[in-house]
Amino acid sequence: MAERDNKVMVGALLLLAGGIIGAGVALMYAPQSGEKTRKEIGRYAKKARRKGEEALEAVEDFTEQVGEMAEAVGERANEILDRGKDMAYSAKKGLLKALEDGEARLMKERSRLAKLIG
Repeated sequence: MAERDNKVMVGALLLLAGGIIGAGVALMYAPQSGEKTRKEIGRYAKKARRKGEEALEAVEDFTEQVGEMAEAVGERANEILDRGKDMAYSAKKGLLKALEDGEARLMKERSRLAKLIG
């Protein structure tokens, strides 16, 4: 999911860059005075810079969200690991108890058979 969002963000930035370059070339070849063209380029540059800053803020926000998500996933993984350790410990205790019970039954049966045999 994050990879898809990253591709969308890169695509949007490339589209924006292509638009900026295309507009700049169009302004260069426009049939108007140089002074007017320079003013247009200046306005466009300010607009592009503002949009670039907005895009940078969006990327920073996205990066922060991904970092928070990664931290949450790490915490959840640690919780699951701890729970798994507890379950393994409980299973080991149950197995030892079953072995002890089996050993006690075996001893009881051995005693009973010894009495029958003589």
